[in-house]
Amino acid sequence: MASCSRAQVISLYRMLMKESKEFPSYNYRTYALRRVKDGFRENLQVDNPKTLDMLINQARENLATIKRQVSIGQLYNAQKTIVEEREL
Repeated sequence: MASCSRAQVISLYRMLMKESKEFPSYNYRTYALRRVKDGFRENLQVDNPKTLDMLINQARENLATIKRQVSIGQLYNAQKTIVEEREL
């Protein structure tokens, strides 16, 4: 697989953030957002093409997992937490 461009990495980051915001549960939502941000910050200085390709593939797999979990989470309604009620 060819090395990904900066625009592709940014696009993947935005898709991960957008999909993570769709979690119905506050705890899962904040965890997913934090993990996405931390993961991209942690690997900001990676410039080895093989490592970069591996990380991009891992992020794509994580995006698919997040999408599945969001759709499963939306099937079951959970009670809102106090933190969520105050955000409204």
